[in-house]
Amino acid sequence: MTKTLEEVPFDLSGKALDTTLGALQGWLPPLIGVALRLKQAHWNLHGLRFKSVHEQLDEILADVRAAVDDVAERIVTLGGAADGLPATVAEHAVFDTFPAGRLGVENAIEIVCDDLARVVQHGRKAIEKLGGQDPISEDLAIGIVGALEKHHWMLRSQREL
Repeated sequence: MTKTLEEVPFDLSGKALDTTLGALQGWLPPLIGVALRLKQAHWNLHGLRFKSVHEQLDEILADVRAAVDDVAERIVTLGGAADGLPATVAEHAVFDTFPAGRLGVENAIEIVCDDLARVVQHGRKAIEKLGGQDPISEDLAIGIVGALEKHHWMLRSQREL
């Protein structure tokens, strides 16, 4: 059984609690990683459509940061300890190497779309694990995945054909 920091008065224990905390913690580092990568793209963006994509990356980042906070706080709510330390995020990296230096708009769109797709895949895996274990955490994950999928679509729609 997962060692929790404190007992909580919720009807969630044993394997259900282990599965829930594991699924949420497993998704937290990719969410933190994509937040960092979004800001890197935002800072170094250049080219045609700079302003609209620059602002769009900040909109996506706001939702990702809220998701990070919600997932971490759900872990703690259930009596666990959220691990978002840099070493943990690096150890569980799911992304390709981010290019150094300035980043053209088209390249940024491709990278961020790929990053969002990976985080959504991790979120969908979390949803599968959470199903039947904890409907509150499952609902949280479903909402986050839905928002990230919409951001992916809106960014993907800006690619040059």
